[in-house]
Amino acid sequence: MNHYDYIIVGSGIAGLYIALLAIERGSVLILTKGSIDDCNTKYAQGGIAVAMGKDDSPELHFQDTMAAGDGLCDAEAVRILTDEAADCIADLINSGVPFDTLDGEITLTREAAHSVPRIMHAGGDATGEHIEVTLSRHVCSTPTKILENCLASEILVQNEKVTGVRSLDCRTGSVEEYGCRFLILATGGAGKLFKYTTNSDVVTGDGIALAFKAGAEISDIEFFQFHPTVLRLPGVAPFLISEAVRGEGGILRNVEGHRFMPDYVAEAELAPRDIVARSIVYEMKKTHSDRVFLDVTHLPPRLITTRFPHIYRFCRDHGLDITKGLIPVAPAAHYLMGGVKVNNWGETNIPGLFAAGETACTGVHGTNRLASNSLLESVVFSKRIVQRTEIATSSESGQSSAASRHHSLPNRKPLSSAPSLNLPNLQSLMWDKVGIIRSGKSLKEAATILATWESLLPQPSDRSSYELNNLVLCARLVTEAALLRKESRGAHFRTDFPQNSPEWQQHIVFRKNVIK
Repeated sequence: MNHYDYIIVGSGIAGLYIALLAIERGSVLILTKGSIDDCNTKYAQGGIAVAMGKDDSPELHFQDTMAAGDGLCDAEAVRILTDEAADCIADLINSGVPFDTLDGEITLTREAAHSVPRIMHAGGDATGEHIEVTLSRHVCSTPTKILENCLASEILVQNEKVTGVRSLDCRTGSVEEYGCRFLILATGGAGKLFKYTTNSDVVTGDGIALAFKAGAEISDIEFFQFHPTVLRLPGVAPFLISEAVRGEGGILRNVEGHRFMPDYVAEAELAPRDIVARSIVYEMKKTHSDRVFLDVTHLPPRLITTRFPHIYRFCRDHGLDITKGLIPVAPAAHYLMGGVKVNNWGETNIPGLFAAGETACTGVHGTNRLASNSLLESVVFSKRIVQRTEIATSSESGQSSAASRHHSLPNRKPLSSAPSLNLPNLQSLMWDKVGIIRSGKSLKEAATILATWESLLPQPSDRSSYELNNLVLCARLVTEAALLRKESRGAHFRTDFPQNSPEWQQHIVFRKNVIK
């Protein structure tokens, strides 16, 4: 068995940034089930949030993040995020990430629920891609070992400590084991759970499923963010229309041309994402339509083409000039706030196992992530993981500012007959029953079907069967957590419990074989 100091599963911004820092401290192996640049980071259009404007401060960024998280942010983790942001941004600038400037100064824009402009961009609306390409280029110039088309299939644990990982070569079908001192899961979220998603095809909950099966804790997984404005054109894959478009003055109109957001909330188009997404769903139901429109025709065309070149070109390639016509949009699954529970150093409850990026639940997002805090979280906490590996691991646990309830997945009686299990059926079930607007009835129906599917799953043997297994497990975790949380808070909304409840200002944590 080949042995490394660090094994990183995943090659998005979190995995690459950790690899760059870790290679100075020991040997590094990156396992990625696709190619090195198959990840979700490169789809991040909005940018990266950092308090560096003259009217801004880490304290103000802290307050905005806490407010968006609706009572379940970990205050200490948020403080770390906002205080350590500037140092990590300096690292990215020194690495050569070409952030946009004007007259020699980095330009900052405003996005929803931020009180001031604090979003840095690269290439207008191509920030994630620029960071990914820059870090990938650096990693490829180091002695880091990169194994592409290798899917991590099992975390190896001995005496309650991580010893390595088992991996499937997706091209040959061969299985290999690799040993390590530190295993870091950086596989992204689980956006492919849903019929409509902004996520790439590789985002199948692999790290969360691996961690859960190894005995790690999974927290806050009921909180799935749905981006309000995703291009809805017949035959065109969902394409994100950045939050920043509304930040620059874009207006939401229903199919009848009425600007509807002021009818729902004073902040109108700049309200938090969960409110905008639900308002759009209500408006679509009211007008019997599958879309609303984002209107930027009143903005200067030059602003649109220079600030949003990717969005402008993509729409133009599909026959829509957004400087003259309305953009058809609808919500889609976008970001998982919950994930593998970690402390402020990225450590899980299993010694030697870490999680980073969207795979992790650091507690900074609470119930509803603030726009452009995800790329920031990836770099800040990735850096802390590598710092932690240099000293003895600690026993502190994360999410200290609210209590936790620990659960196992319940044993549900399988149905005698259920819809056939395939990816489209799973995604439709999750979208219809566990989506933007939930109810106890729809969640129970989904929970029973998912438990039935899980009982019928054959042993996985290739990439697609492993991914389906991982998605079914993640779907069960999301659904059971949503069923347990008898309130509405942040991105989790239930029609049968439409208000939030002080009793539920706590985290739902799943782990295998919890003894009650």
